[in-house]
Amino acid sequence: MGCSGHKEAKTPNMDRLAREGVRLTNCFTPTPVCSPSRVAILTSRYGTEVGIYDWLNPDKEPQNGLDPNTVAWPRILSAAGYRTGLIGKWHLGLQEQFQPDKFGYQHFMGFLGGGATPSNPELTVDGQKRKVNGFIVDLLADDALEFLRKDSGRPFALSVHFREPHAPYAPLPESEAKWSASVDPTVPNPDFPKLNIPRVKQLTKDYLGSVAAIDRNLGRILDELDRLKLSDNTLVIYTSDHGYNIGQHGILHKGNGAWILTENPPATEHIPSGLRPNMYDTSLRVPALIRWPKRIPAGKAIDRTVTHLDWLPTILSATETTLPSNTRIHGQTILPLITGDGPLNRTDDLYTEFSVQHTMRADMRSYRTPQWKLTQDFLNPGRDELYDLQADPGETYNLANSDRHDAQTAYKQLAQLIRARMTELHDPFLK
Repeated sequence: MGCSGHKEAKTPNMDRLAREGVRLTNCFTPTPVCSPSRVAILTSRYGTEVGIYDWLNPDKEPQNGLDPNTVAWPRILSAAGYRTGLIGKWHLGLQEQFQPDKFGYQHFMGFLGGGATPSNPELTVDGQKRKVNGFIVDLLADDALEFLRKDSGRPFALSVHFREPHAPYAPLPESEAKWSASVDPTVPNPDFPKLNIPRVKQLTKDYLGSVAAIDRNLGRILDELDRLKLSDNTLVIYTSDHGYNIGQHGILHKGNGAWILTENPPATEHIPSGLRPNMYDTSLRVPALIRWPKRIPAGKAIDRTVTHLDWLPTILSATETTLPSNTRIHGQTILPLITGDGPLNRTDDLYTEFSVQHTMRADMRSYRTPQWKLTQDFLNPGRDELYDLQADPGETYNLANSDRHDAQTAYKQLAQLIRARMTELHDPFLK
């Protein structure tokens, strides 16, 4: 985003949200891949708790999905009288018992799986699958505008889950294709050994075009809120399900990354030579912009650590709805933090997890403090990574086997914290 310092990005509407609201500079996903991240956003639970460890693969596990008995904020808001809708990506189960309406979404238009083509996609519209002509990023925004215009006199809660910037990025709408063709993107780690720089540049151009297409349609939605005179008392949250790499650390994609090199390292028992499972900050950190003119001061940037686990309690706090009794969640409301009404009464520590199930295998758990970050792979010995984030925020020098006393001390402390968290969560991969 331009508002986070990326001058090559074309994001005037994201930048507008940052000016008119709050930007969270240290927002993270608990798992750097689609489906378990969406579990966290919807339920304030970790994927391991509900049996969703990786993205749900329709070919390998069409029978799997999120248990509809799991407490989710759309159901709570729907019961409280809100008109609810989900437009776009779901990716929490294909079968009828796992579909959005079982979690409180009264309106659904989009796709149930993890991917769709950028143009002329197959979408569920009015309960039926059909091919729709046009670019999916525009089609989803069109439906969002229709939802907003159907004023029933009730408050609404609308989730717009754009497909972009998921790969493949192209083809792009004409305006973004023309703009991105003229961009000469900066390569993030040009000295990374054997980095395929031409491929990094081309993919970055297409990726920036994909982001620009989201931004243009975000602007359409914000403009419609203005036209309907709804902006002042509408809480807008803009975020993503995971971070991303295009050349950072020599990787393409997210936590289940692939090398983007001219020559790949050799394969190991569970990891093919072209793949690189990881828990880098570039895969875990997500954009997060929040605007609510009636309640939130404009133009603030907050660097406290927050996660997708915090959205459910934050949304319930903002809507003055309540969590069912005896419901286990892991986040807490950040509303006092962003309104300025009070501090966030917890540390800035972060625990994350990812058990990679498809194309490769890894059982990674990570614990991050403002200074140190340890990632352990419980399936693949020798892949532990320890970084001194204060001295090395780019996570380039692995200190897991360092003889530095402070690194050895940090390793032991964080390893204990990882095991304690896994025990608390009844993690099935704890050994």
